[in-house]
Amino acid sequence: MDEAGRGALAGPVVAAAYRFHHFGTEVPGLDDSKKLSPKKREILFTLLTREKLGKWSVGEASIEEIEKHNILVASQWAMKRALEGLGDHDGVVLVDGTRAKHLGREHVAVVGGDGICPSIAAASIIAKVTRDRILSEFSQLYPAYGFGSHRGYGTRQHLRALADHGPCPIHRRSFLPVGSATLPGLDEHPKGR
Repeated sequence: MDEAGRGALAGPVVAAAYRFHHFGTEVPGLDDSKKLSPKKREILFTLLTREKLGKWSVGEASIEEIEKHNILVASQWAMKRALEGLGDHDGVVLVDGTRAKHLGREHVAVVGGDGICPSIAAASIIAKVTRDRILSEFSQLYPAYGFGSHRGYGTRQHLRALADHGPCPIHRRSFLPVGSATLPGLDEHPKGR
């Protein structure tokens, strides 16, 4: 299992669970989603979501859940939802990173798992591509923010849009700098310029 969007300033957090049908399945190019180009992620997403290779599921936690409970808890709820989507199964649940106490099931936390464990790498790709697609849809609703390019992360472009327009409904207002009165490093450009 892995998640995408934990450090973003906008949008939901998305988690994915992945189980290969056969132990030892090799997928050429499979790696941590952050190390792959968007094009390579899309190609692998298409391959991984074919029924013959494995079973997968996605879970989300909403912006409201993130704001009410915090990003760590919301991320773990998204993971729990993704795991529930796989249905009943035996075996060890591997989670990228640290322990997930809200997962509701025994698991093994694997630090850097998306770079060393094929099922976690597959989950990282599915979570990332799914979340990128969601943010691309939000880009159509809120074009001034450029969500289609930065996917809600705190890039200079995104911070500039926040300074110029303020937050929109999909921003995580409890996150700095979204909820701050000033945005660091942007005060040399007057608002609205």
